[in-house]
Amino acid sequence: MTRPGWVRVDCHLHTVASGDANTSLDELAEQVARNQLDVVCVTDHNVTSAALEAAERGIGARVIVGEEIRTPNGDLIGLFLTERIPYVLPLTEVVGLIRGQGGLVYVPHPFDQVRSSLGRVLPGLCEAGDVDVIEVFNAKISDPSLNARAAGVAREFSLPGGAGSDAHDAPGVGAAYLDMPDFDGPTSFLAALADARVTGEFRDHAPRYPRRPPR
Repeated sequence: MTRPGWVRVDCHLHTVASGDANTSLDELAEQVARNQLDVVCVTDHNVTSAALEAAERGIGARVIVGEEIRTPNGDLIGLFLTERIPYVLPLTEVVGLIRGQGGLVYVPHPFDQVRSSLGRVLPGLCEAGDVDVIEVFNAKISDPSLNARAAGVAREFSLPGGAGSDAHDAPGVGAAYLDMPDFDGPTSFLAALADARVTGEFRDHAPRYPRRPPR
């Protein structure tokens, strides 16, 4: 159980609206209850429609509207968004659009070798002050050294760390999360991250199409 005044937050997950995920909002609500999540950041690829619907209808947890946005340099997440951001815009323009609507710039899986990641340009982004949170634990990364490398960059630039399941299917929801003091918006979220505790385990994607038994 999360202690009073604290919340359990999955900072990065996907629904069927992402196109490459299959979690419905009903399934997300079931997993929220099963994993005792208090807050979920719904960060679908290049859309915010499901996040807005989840926030409006209620899924048993607070919903932070987010979006995982494809840029020419790699994927970037905006949190606390009020408007969708188009994909394949220049990276600096995406940062400006996130910040322009009061959102936070969250860098997912920066050193993953098999997904579109920003690791190559991450130090420069940090030096320019264009990063708010670095994902230091992503549950879809099987090599712990890649998460550790992300944590090292966060420490180097005195940036807070996030943790997310990156779930694309219902069984993945809650595989990684933060226990952190409660918050009421992006500014207090950033402040609360200073005391956040990461919990996570590698949990690969469930097979999208189960194998048929041999005839």
